[in-house]
Formats: sequence, C-alpha cells, structure tokens
Amino acid sequence: MVVQQHRCGGGALAVCALAVAGVMTVGSGCSGTDGVDGAGRRAVARDGTAGTPAVVVRRAAEALAGAGSAETRTSMETAAGGTRVTIRGEGAYDFRKQLGRIRVVLPKDAAGSDEHRPITELLAPGALYMKNRGAGVPDDKWVRIDTTALEDGNLVTGGVTDPTAAAELLRGAGEVTYVGRSELAGVAVRHYRGIADLGRAARAASVTSHGALAAAAKGFSTDAVPFDAYLDDEGLLRKVRHRFTFATEGPAVAVVSTMLLYGFGVPVSVELPPDADLYTGQVDQGRSGAETP
Repeated sequence: MVVQQHRCGGGALAVCALAVAGVMTVGSGCSGTDGVDGAGRRAVARDGTAGTPAVVVRRAAEALAGAGSAETRTSMETAAGGTRVTIRGEGAYDFRKQLGRIRVVLPKDAAGSDEHRPITELLAPGALYMKNRGAGVPDDKWVRIDTTALEDGNLVTGGVTDPTAAAELLRGAGEVTYVGRSELAGVAVRHYRGIADLGRAARAASVTSHGALAAAAKGFSTDAVPFDAYLDDEGLLRKVRHRFTFATEGPAVAVVSTMLLYGFGVPVSVELPPDADLYTGQVDQGRSGAETP
C-alpha cells in the first residue's frame, strides 16, 4: 500500500502523521544557521579524535550503532495559526538491527475525536508497521507501509521520525556551528546547530537507510533541513531537533521533530507481525491523501 503526501493550495498542507492522524493542516516557517567557530573544532568525537563541528555531527549514526540500543522519547509539532498540535512517542530502538517499538499518543485535535487509543509503531528497515491505526482498520490488524515509497521517507509520516533516519540525516550536515556546552538530563552535552542536506545525507547513508532518505530528498520542497544536535562526550547523540519544510501555494509549512535518547544498551525485542496479521484493505485518509492496497 502507498501513502500519498499532497501539496495543496491556500497555505494548507496535510502533514505530520498522514498515516496516523488523518487530516492536519499547518502553516509556519523554519530557520537555519551557518558558520563554524573555533570552540567547535575542539569537540571530541567518540573515537577520541578532534574534528570540525560538521565532522563530529556526521559521526552520530556510527556512534549510535556502536552503542547498540537506547530508549527514546519523541515529539512532532505542527502549528495552525496560534494553535500548536503535538504528537508524542516513547519506546526503545536497536540501532544495530534498526528495529524499534514506539507507543504514539495523539492529541485530541490530531485524532479528530475526544478519545483515541495510543498507536503502536514498529520500525524496521524500509518499513513502518502500525496497530490501532483506526480509519477502518480492524483492531487486531497491522498496517504496513513501505517507507521507501513515501515522499518523506517516514521522516514525518508516522508522527515519529525513525531514530536511524534522524541520525543518518546528520550525515548530510554541512553548515554547522558549535553553540557550547550544556546539560541534558544530568548528562554533559555539546550543542551543535546547523543545516543538513537531504541529498548529501542520502548519498552518505547506510545501505538500509539510503532508500528512505533518497525518497525524502525527492519529496521535500527543499533539501535543507535545519537541526540542533546534542552529543555527549563519547559522541553519542542525546537529542536532535529537525525542522522540515514543505512547499505550498501559500506560506511554507514547517514540522518540528524532536528525539531524545537515553538508557543506552537497554534490551530491545521487536517481533514483526506475520503477513496474516497485516491489513490489506483501503485506509481512509480523509482529505490528506489515500492509502490503497
């Protein structure tokens, strides 16, 4: 089945969880930074060698694979006028196997109703599985989406940015500034701010991540993705915030995705559903798009 992400006029665009929340229109901008300072050049990567801020940030995906796994909390925020809508997730992810399980909680506005059960998402190379999807999907069935066929490569579609994709996107970091040291949940971190290029990230990505990022490089309105990344003294990514931009006939539309990582080395067990448990019927997307078998 295919999820279609549509650009539409009047400054409205259905984004952020096309496969999760149905219709959501947002309108806002995004910002970026540039430059490199001397302090950033003294940052220490996981292997103990010094490098420019861009080099340090680009190593984030390799460092996470070395760490093995982590617990994660995520948020994805959109804005419509003065109203902000946030989708939150929490779970665990294995960076070596690129498998994860995340419980996604939808706000009332995003669900379109007063009550909406949390959605279970299973993340795998090239695929996103969702349970409690709603929109006519039986309670005991999973929806499977080929992320390499999504225009955003599942950077925003599921309401959660795949942790591997979030880290692999940093391989495209070009304009990076070292902001300084701070503390995150009791851990000393280095804060980097910059712009990642989707095309460059896709070319530098691992084999299992290339397809999704290549799709995103073609589907977004711009290759430039502003980010803020926080790495600890071992080079492990502790927090990353990306700002994705979509083109419309009106004002540009922005989605802010944030991922927190902690509890490194936690056991992660993910069993993907068998074909018999997959839903193959049509999934109603409302005005935002359509999934078809």
